[in-house]
Amino acid sequence: MGASMEIADIAVVAVYFVLVLGIGFFAMWKANRSSVSGYFLAGRTMNWVVIGASLFVSNIGSEHFIGLAGSGAASGFAVGAWEFNALLLLQLLGWVFIPVYIHCGVYTMPEYLSKRYGGKRLKVYFAGLSLLLYIFTKLSVDLYAGALFIQESLGWNLYLSIILLITMTALLTITGGLVAVIYTDTLQAVLMIGGALSLTVISLVKVGGLDGVREKYMEAIPNVTAILASHNYSFPYTNSCRIYPKPDSLKLLRGPLDEDIPWPGFLLGQTPASIWYWCADQVIVQRVLAAKNIAHAKGSTLMAGLLKILPMFIIVIPGMISRIMFPDELACIGPEHCMAVCGSQAGCSNIAYPRLVMNIMPVGLRGLMMAVMIAALMSDLDSIFNSASTIFTLDIYKMMRTCASSRELVVVGRLFVIVMVTISIAWVPVIIEMQGGQMYLYIQEMAGYLTPPIAALFLLGVFWKRCNETGAFWGGMTGFILGTTRLILGFVYREPRCNQTDERPAFIVHVHYMYIAAGLFWVSGLVAVVVSLCTPPPTKEKVQRTTVWGLRNVEKLPVTEREETYKLTNKSPVHCNGNSMLQKDLPLDVQRERCLDGADLKLLMPSPCDQDPVTPSTVASTPVEAYSNGHAELVGRKDDGSRQFEKGVCLRLFDWMCGYKEQAATPAPKATEEDERIVMEMLYEPPKIKLLLNFGLIIVCFLGLFMFAYFSL
Repeated sequence: MGASMEIADIAVVAVYFVLVLGIGFFAMWKANRSSVSGYFLAGRTMNWVVIGASLFVSNIGSEHFIGLAGSGAASGFAVGAWEFNALLLLQLLGWVFIPVYIHCGVYTMPEYLSKRYGGKRLKVYFAGLSLLLYIFTKLSVDLYAGALFIQESLGWNLYLSIILLITMTALLTITGGLVAVIYTDTLQAVLMIGGALSLTVISLVKVGGLDGVREKYMEAIPNVTAILASHNYSFPYTNSCRIYPKPDSLKLLRGPLDEDIPWPGFLLGQTPASIWYWCADQVIVQRVLAAKNIAHAKGSTLMAGLLKILPMFIIVIPGMISRIMFPDELACIGPEHCMAVCGSQAGCSNIAYPRLVMNIMPVGLRGLMMAVMIAALMSDLDSIFNSASTIFTLDIYKMMRTCASSRELVVVGRLFVIVMVTISIAWVPVIIEMQGGQMYLYIQEMAGYLTPPIAALFLLGVFWKRCNETGAFWGGMTGFILGTTRLILGFVYREPRCNQTDERPAFIVHVHYMYIAAGLFWVSGLVAVVVSLCTPPPTKEKVQRTTVWGLRNVEKLPVTEREETYKLTNKSPVHCNGNSMLQKDLPLDVQRERCLDGADLKLLMPSPCDQDPVTPSTVASTPVEAYSNGHAELVGRKDDGSRQFEKGVCLRLFDWMCGYKEQAATPAPKATEEDERIVMEMLYEPPKIKLLLNFGLIIVCFLGLFMFAYFSL
């Protein structure tokens, strides 16, 4: 049994969360919670260091500490391949996808599909698939990972821990949670990396360094005789459950028939699934699009790529050390023993990291490590709540009820979060039993059946001008139907316990999910190509700015001090404060930056019944106007209070808890020429900076390939 939290640890956790709550109250007092315009407009000037750190933190959360370390304990180095693969795919994002996204003026991924292919079918497909992935690979996994940390540290019931997590997340959300996350992310990143490095150093010293890990891991075998004697188990041990480390545990890429990571399947199947996450997932792409220009965007992907080397050393290897130190618990000898140790009959590898933290970290630092893990998890939950509810209300519900009011959309969004959390909690038992108890492999298997068709659509959209909406839709649908069918079969034919005979069909037992992912990717792409060639090509307007080939003819301009070139005038089109004071006749992007303190981002658009039906609502020229799905709009704040009216106490309390404020909307000004200039400036790279970035690209890619070779040979 692992060590329990001491008074000093609990005090550190309490102080940490009081600090986070204090920051939340400060953020609520400081800013209008119904506005996130400050966040997005300030984001347009973010530098490469901040974005690179944000990319790393947004990817590495509690589920990675649980999942990566657990798979390290169960199968050795193999799971580190995903991290080194991400190092390379981040550069694909920075050098190929981000320039295209900037050029076509999009800030969300559904908006890119809409601009590249046209129509609504792909947008709805992508939104629905995103919600499925949020529920089954993000929210439910996050809840389980956080609950495991609490269970290991406090000894609480798993589901009680989940309820505590949701309650604390709701409290942080009400007290300005998303703004508080912005303030605390950097602190959490420093503490997370610092604590993990401390744990790595302490644990490596205990086992004799990396050479000691290689030697002792292969000897980390549970004492079967002692376990049977101490627990008085009635079952006879038959050696059917794998308790010995796998012979190739110290290799990253393995043979084509390996059950963990066959190298052909990883290269041809897992890589396309990872392309979706790193190059087409809103959470990742939105951060890079916040860069002030393309040079900072590329610099951020280089920095994040270098940071992705760390997880192998601060998560995977500590997981292997945990097995070395606690083989009788992590390598349980049968379903009954596993159930007694961790509450899962499939295996106990998921407790590797929290068990190591609770047993070798000093008092106080142990509590801080737990607090940071859980706080980072709650940040993830808050982001998932906001993103998923926005996608559902604006991309799906609003299409069904085009005249829905803003208040109705707010209520529907909150109710959808409740439904989503309920489904996720109900799904936790499935996660516990899937993939032999290895949570990280469960995430990858789920994504491997659903995301390769999306990767095919984005790659074809960016690289092949002939691909049209019809081809993309049927290619995506073909892959989705095939992938969903295989996913359902996987749940119907569940993996039996290690002491039971496996009677599942051969194609489920012997065909690795990575090979299925490879087939889905190539079949989806082939169907899209064939259907596109059999139907009319897309118009020039749809491919001119949405493919990589359109970048060759773009004129790129260096940034100038445009603000000082405009004279004082009283005819400026945008007045942030609603009065007629003289101000500079600035370009629209500068005006919007000046409107930072006097503008609100209205996430939920006014009823389209009041809009001009011929004006497409997806057209947006700033990241503020394109939040989440291209429908957000910059609206001015009215100081005269003419639209305010008295509300009841309950109604005002509801509005406050939802962060909702009724405001008048004004149409966003159009400035095609000025927006074109902004795009050209964002795509401009000074020659010396470009040379330096390309040199960095070569170094980072070489480092990634070296890591693959070093840990595979």
